[in-house]
Amino acid sequence: MHLRKRVLVTGGSGFLGSHLCERLLGEGHEVLCVDNFFSSARANVEQLLDNRRFELIRHDVTFPLYVEVDEIYNLACPASPIHYQHDPVQTIKTCVHGAINMLGLAKRLHCRIFQASTSEVYGDPDVHPQTEEYWGHVNPNGIRSCYDEGKRCAEALFFSYWRQSKLPIKVGRIFNTYGPKMHPNDGRVISNFIVQALQGKDITIYGDGSQTRSFCYVDDLIECMVSFMASPEEFVGPMNMGNPGEFTIRELAEKVVDLTGSRSKIVCEPLPSDDPRQRRPDISLAKKMLGWEPKIKLEDGLKKTIAYFDSQLKEGSHTA
Repeated sequence: MHLRKRVLVTGGSGFLGSHLCERLLGEGHEVLCVDNFFSSARANVEQLLDNRRFELIRHDVTFPLYVEVDEIYNLACPASPIHYQHDPVQTIKTCVHGAINMLGLAKRLHCRIFQASTSEVYGDPDVHPQTEEYWGHVNPNGIRSCYDEGKRCAEALFFSYWRQSKLPIKVGRIFNTYGPKMHPNDGRVISNFIVQALQGKDITIYGDGSQTRSFCYVDDLIECMVSFMASPEEFVGPMNMGNPGEFTIRELAEKVVDLTGSRSKIVCEPLPSDDPRQRRPDISLAKKMLGWEPKIKLEDGLKKTIAYFDSQLKEGSHTA
């Protein structure tokens, strides 16, 4: 049995956050879930509300939070282009002010704090696959910069607190993750394709579909996150977290059509601005330091995700 901790998860009712809350409760910890429900839904954590070790607080991390906890996972931030471009100023504030507020709390409590950074810090990469040493190729004033540069600034803050205040930090760069509880309208490629296929609509790919992505199933990602948090204090990252299996967007669309048995046609639309051509993590560091690598194959993960979306569409509801 693990030593019971009181763990704060910001963005805790989001896609990744809700899975993390479930995992931490399953390990016997107390979980304080904080969310402002901007791009998430209470429904993701409703089944946890009866658990005495779970507490849900509506709060925006751009404002200070005064709580007593043993660990912090800072996941708060819209993570899909549709959501983070909807209010770009708020996205930057969430990345930067949110990091400052959570780092201030961690400093007061002198507790470990994990930062959910992103593969977007690499931008449209000139290096492939991406290693943690690569500094990135980011447009600092493009339409995605609110998220890309916001997360880069958050990393700078975390490492500054680590160097200046000896704060025990963990910085993980999360690559494309998918699974149940994704928002059906978040504009992400897997949720888009599955919903379009299940509804018999045309499947939209941008450009010719030759751009590549790597997709990590949510259970694998959460395993990596929890292992990283428990790793020796001197190992702070940044560390890539994702699945190095690489597919073209067209291959993914064809796989979804096949698994859903859909009659959807694949249609091409123009490529959006600053859309990365390729994205694949080098996970050598996670393998070496944590002995971690993803176990769930794309086809198996897609089947579970398709079943989730199918049930949501039949209910006529969604969780985010």
